Amino acid sequence: MTRDAVNEICKALPGAEWSEPFGPGHDVWKVGDKIFAAMGAQTEGVSVKTPDVETAAMLIEAGVGTKAPYFHRSWVLLPFDAGQDELTHRIHRSYALIRASLTKKAQAALAPFDPDI
Repeated sequence: MTRDAVNEICKALPGAEWSEPFGPGHDVWKVGDKIFAAMGAQTEGVSVKTPDVETAAMLIEAGVGTKAPYFHRSWVLLPFDAGQDELTHRIHRSYALIRASLTKKAQAALAPFDPDI
């Protein structure tokens, strides 16, 4: 998978907004002003949120990803070669987690989303 393909997955999510808050070449995707996916300028992968530190540790131990630099321990960095299904699944899960943390009003303003699609 490529950076462009990851950006397309993120772009398709309801209310997703792209920005470069960390400078040019750093693709950051947010919903409700909260980050759900980030790609560094030099990194060949995407950082995503997991439900908890234990899930992140399990993914790291299984070799699916590595500790996401600059993020909390509940985030993992997935390499682009992790496979389209895995990347899509993890991006959708990260988005769903962040979306669920928004206020009820902010959530209601977004189009419906099913993370299992």
